[in-house]
Amino acid sequence: MSSLVDDVLAAHGVHVRPLHQVIFLLRTDWRDLGELVRISTAPRRSVEDVLNALGDDLERNESRVRLAPAAREKYARFEPRDRKPDPDLLKTITSYVENVPPPLSALDHVQATPETVLNRALWLDDRYDLDTAKLLFLGDHDLTSLAVRALRPDADLTVVDLDDRVLAYIDELSERSIRTLHTDLRVGLPPSVTGRMDLVFSDPPYTPEGMGLFAARGVQALTEPSDGRLLLAYGYSPRHPALGAQVQRALATLGLTFEAILPDFNRYFGAQAIGSAADLYVCQPTAKSKKNRGGKGKAAIYTHGPQSVESAGAAKPSLLDKLHEIAIEGGLALESRPVDWSVSGPEGDAVAMDLSADPGPWLLRTLLGTNARRLALLVPNSHPDLTNAEAQGALHRLVGAKYRLRLLRSTPDNRHAIVVADAIDHPDELLTRAHARLANVSLDVPADLTDARLIDLPRHRLAELLG
Repeated sequence: MSSLVDDVLAAHGVHVRPLHQVIFLLRTDWRDLGELVRISTAPRRSVEDVLNALGDDLERNESRVRLAPAAREKYARFEPRDRKPDPDLLKTITSYVENVPPPLSALDHVQATPETVLNRALWLDDRYDLDTAKLLFLGDHDLTSLAVRALRPDADLTVVDLDDRVLAYIDELSERSIRTLHTDLRVGLPPSVTGRMDLVFSDPPYTPEGMGLFAARGVQALTEPSDGRLLLAYGYSPRHPALGAQVQRALATLGLTFEAILPDFNRYFGAQAIGSAADLYVCQPTAKSKKNRGGKGKAAIYTHGPQSVESAGAAKPSLLDKLHEIAIEGGLALESRPVDWSVSGPEGDAVAMDLSADPGPWLLRTLLGTNARRLALLVPNSHPDLTNAEAQGALHRLVGAKYRLRLLRSTPDNRHAIVVADAIDHPDELLTRAHARLANVSLDVPADLTDARLIDLPRHRLAELLG
């Protein structure tokens, strides 16, 4: 095949499938330009680019063209692929879904049906060239990444998620062929995925704040936003169309165009308020999108729990006063910081943070990502890292080479606890440089983690790496 044809196809990136069909049509019969455009759905100029690149491999008969018989074998790879999936694939996906970690209502988890998960994978594979695309999943409790992996074993797939249980589950079932990274999208994207993706798929929280944040992070992840696509699940009740309009305005404000809205594409176990169904939004970013893809997100993006849109927000001043009092014991200088571990800030003397809305992962990430003589952190008394001796021991083992911990349960009241972390002498460099590429800190890291930062690793990979 000529290098000119390769160049034309490569320029269309993951959206090259219609041009593959153009070449297939030319292998089968005489075609005119209008027929090639109509059947393939490729723009006229793109079809003309293919015809020009084929050059002498084309035969012409007035307004009609076809591939010359002697040249057809060169283009045999453009035969349509068999679209029939393995009949056992749905059974496999069903078993994955049945054993996924239980949904967390505080993270708005509502499980998609196995049929939906498979249909998502089939649709992505039919629409885009997954042999060349880099595909990112922003959250994947539904396990769509595993269905895509089953269809396309060589696809380049990455999952970022706040829920370490989901990351561990995907890591196990994919045998680490899917890259998994931890993040809270309100804090930011891991640098190793920022500006590197061709496609982003997500089923975000269905609040305007949640949809807007996840979409902004999706645009941030794309290599060239206007060439990439965001695939977003979203549903609202027809009894409340104003909510749907509010979400669509939030997406339009980001500079996203709605290339397609596939009604009731996603079906769920639950979500009965919206008919247990959601549409699939196919969004193309515009040049405006580049200007709206940075910054921090609001904490309240969910519909349930302590980080819901209706939640009370920060802890009471009396609780924070006690937190500050404990932080400065011994005459240390106090510094209060917002929840954030995305970048390496200046080393502090006594740093206090309000983590009272922590859904679970914030405590560990804050300990890893903040360097200070002392950290004082207000957390829920029921925090999963504090609930029993085993959990407390696991936390000590992860950060013990950096901080000596004191866990003050039921302090300042019976609904909260304060975690005090005092820096040890001569801490492990890996733990004090949690925002550096692992390859720049240590030579003894697995090959699949060299571009990642310590702060972005799933908890089970942290445990392995830190020993």
